[in-house]
Parts: sequence; structure tokens; C-alpha cells
Amino acid sequence: MLNGQGWRNIPPVTKNLIIINFIIWFASFIFPNQIGNFLMRWCALHFVGGSDFNPVQVFTYMFMHDDRSIMHILFNMFSLYMFGRILEQVWGSRRFFIFYMVCGVGAALVQEAVWALTWKGEFIGYLSQMSGMTRDTLSTLLPQWIADADPQVMNLIGQMKNSMVTVGASGAIFGILLGFAFVFPNLPLYLWFIPVPIKAKYMVAGYAVIEFFFGVAGAQSTVAHFAHLGGMLFGLILILIWKKQGKLHGNRFF
Repeated sequence: MLNGQGWRNIPPVTKNLIIINFIIWFASFIFPNQIGNFLMRWCALHFVGGSDFNPVQVFTYMFMHDDRSIMHILFNMFSLYMFGRILEQVWGSRRFFIFYMVCGVGAALVQEAVWALTWKGEFIGYLSQMSGMTRDTLSTLLPQWIADADPQVMNLIGQMKNSMVTVGASGAIFGILLGFAFVFPNLPLYLWFIPVPIKAKYMVAGYAVIEFFFGVAGAQSTVAHFAHLGGMLFGLILILIWKKQGKLHGNRFF
């Protein structure tokens, strides 16, 4: 547990991100029908093809978490506290905030791209289960139905697109993990289920491989695995730029 002095020693961006995320989660948890539903419609990240999509959602979604469980926000905020505060001390508050936001927005953009590439396949799978028709048959018929603007089909497509939603700071957090591994690659880290220390660079690489495998395999379908990888990807791009500029291990700016 953090004592008063420990809490005061957390750098400002990390501290305020933790506070904001918990305030929003508590508000959604206590008032799910009022605040929770409102935030889910207007602030969660919707598929760009859905009627509820708004560009601002690529920023707002990362401050929301599943209000049906506390584990989502606890994992993200604990990771932010453990790794984010150290990176903020190394990079400075402004550069750390830029990195966090770039990773979060990058995760949203990758998730949108994945949705754009996969929604038809998921829709065909849904129609196949509902109608009993084969996927091959539906793959042939669907383009014509869309071209004819079949009302029933278009309504189902609209409903599905609008149901494609994600929330959470996980994309930004995975970017933070990558940043930490670049700044402290050989720092030993401990996982509760592994009795030996693992260097940060290997732990983060392992996370990336697992996320990629789960994403391709479609495992844990409620988790946006490719968004996590998107946060890492955009974080990597920014890190490589800073490394070329000689700013990876310091040279802070506020």
C-alpha cells in the first residue's frame, strides 16, 4: 500500500492519469445506467463504420475501463504505477505524456484497421449460424445484398458495426512496457507465477508474442489483442526516433 509520502512522490502525469481513470471507472460503476451508458456511447472507441463513431473517441476510450469488473483497471493502473512513474522520471513529464498518448491513439488506429479487415468475415459467420447457410454461399451472396441495399441485411450490418466497441488504457500501457524494456532492457523483473527473474526485454518480447498469437487465433475475443500490439508498434516508432536523437535515456524536456 502507498503511504502519503509514497503517493506524493509519484510524478504528476502518472499520478493524474491514475486518478482520472479511477474517477471515470467509479462513476461508471456507481451509476451504470446514467454515466456508464452515456460514456460507453460517446467516449468508448466504436468502429469507424458504426453510427456511434466519433473521432474524439480515439482519445477518450483510453480513460475508460470495463465497469463490470475491477480487474481491468487494476491491472492497467498498477502497471502504469510500476513502470510509468519510472519512465516519467527519466523522460520528464511532457515527453512521457506525449509517449502515453501516442501509444493509446496508435492502439486505437490499429484496432480500427483490424475491424475494417475482419468485420465482413465475422458478419458472415454470424449469418451462417443464424440462417444455417454455409460461409461460402454467404460470401457469394453478401456483396449482392449490399449492392442492392437489402434493408434487412443493411440493418443487421449497421447493428453489428455499432456493437464493435473497445475501452481501456491497455494499448498505452503496452507501449509503456515496451518503453521500459528499451530504457532498462536488462533490469530483472519478477512475475508471481515464475520463480526466477526475467530481463525486461525478454518479458516484453514474450508479451508481444503472446498477444500476436491470441490475436491471430481469435482467443479471448473480448480482449483487443491487436490494439495492444498497436500501442507497442507506435511506441516503438517514437522510441526509435528518440533513440536516433539521443533522447532515449534522458535529455528531458518539460
